[in-house]
Order: sequence, then C-alpha cells, then structure tokens
Amino acid sequence: MPLSRFDSLDALRGTAIVWMTVFHLCFDLNHFGYLHENFYADPFWVWQRTAIVSLFLFTAGLGQAVAAHQGQSWSRFWRRWRRVAGAALLVSAGSYAMYPQSFIYFGVLHGMAVMLLVVRLTAGWGRWLWLLGGMAIALKFTAAGVITAWPEADFLNQKMFNWLGLVSRKPITEDYVPLVPWLGVMWWGMAAGRWALHQRPQWFSLQTGPAGRALASLGRWSLGYYLLHQPLLIGLLMAAHTLK
Repeated sequence: MPLSRFDSLDALRGTAIVWMTVFHLCFDLNHFGYLHENFYADPFWVWQRTAIVSLFLFTAGLGQAVAAHQGQSWSRFWRRWRRVAGAALLVSAGSYAMYPQSFIYFGVLHGMAVMLLVVRLTAGWGRWLWLLGGMAIALKFTAAGVITAWPEADFLNQKMFNWLGLVSRKPITEDYVPLVPWLGVMWWGMAAGRWALHQRPQWFSLQTGPAGRALASLGRWSLGYYLLHQPLLIGLLMAAHTLK
C-alpha cells in the first residue's frame, strides 16, 4: 500500500532545494571567476550552508516520522536507502573528477545514508530523541576541546574516523556532513514530526497554494534533482565561459 504524501512537507523540502540551488549557483560563479567570495570562511556563506543542510536534515527527520507513523515496511525503507547510498557514491566520483584533492567522501548524502538508518532504528524512542539530538549537537562544541586536552584522541581527525564529526579541525573536502552534530538535527526532525502527528496533525494538511504546490512537486524529486543540478549548472557555466 503506498504511503500518503503531504504537500506541506514536500514544499518545505522544495524550499531547501531552491535555496541550495541559488547557493550552488553563486559557488559555481565564484569558481569560474564571476564572483570573488570566500565560501569557506565568510560567515554570510558559511551560515547559509549550515541553514540549508539543517533544513534538509530536519525535513528528512519529519519524513521519517511520517513513514514510521504510516507503518513503512523495512523493504520499502531499504529501497529508498539504497538510492540515497548509491547517489552518495556518484557524488564522490563526480567530485573526485573535479576536485581530486578535496573530493566529497562524507557529504550530505553520505551522512544522510547513515543517519536515516540510525533514525529508523530509534524511531520508537519518543521524547528521548529530543535529548539525544541535543547531546549530538552539544558534542560539536566540546569535541575539539577534548581532543586538544587529550592528544591521544587526535586519531579522530583521521579520514577513517572523521565521519563521526568528533574532530578538532575540519577535513579538506568540498562537503562535510558528519554524524556530529547533524544526526542531532535529524533526530529533532523525527521528534518534532512524531509530536506534530499526534498533537497537531492538521499541520501536515495545510493548503500551500500554487507556489507551494510547485515547491511540493520539486520536493518529491529531491534526490534526482540534487544529483543533476550541479552538473547542469557547471555545464552551462563552462559553455558560457568558453563562449566569452
């Protein structure tokens, strides 16, 4: 039996997609020399990235809450999970071709693949998800101090362990979405979704209007869009750069 979809939830995901597209367009314009911005240090860009990733992961948590509420089977979960994991491998391959020294080995899709599994396994933990989410986010701000005070823990900065996020220095990579703190955001999305489904179910049936319906349509195809939008943007900018 197919699971019901909610336009309001898909529109929220679609909003994140539009915001991400504008951000990536500016990033690509910077790469080709049309802009001169520091996307790695300027707070204007750093905080935008944080907000976009947070919105994506919070929405993913909301989606998992809906799936659990509607009794999504494990076989259906695994079908979706394999698509996310496969897409993450494609992102690694594509980024390696363009940025071999800083390719994406644990970006947003890699993180989502792991987080979706964790959140699915903890879906029934109720209010504990709020506490777990807060702890995961708080670890972000304590890990660096612990590693500095305890040099033996510096191994966590190595590539084979830094997917955990317990690092004192950011790895050299174009996208980095480790479990800490981002699992906390998805846990909060799951907790918020479970609460809303029981206490404010009407929120999921809000009328979104024409613009909202357009965003919802985009949100339903978020994974395919995520994979295709950067190659398309880069291709168009390469063509424009060649024709200058």
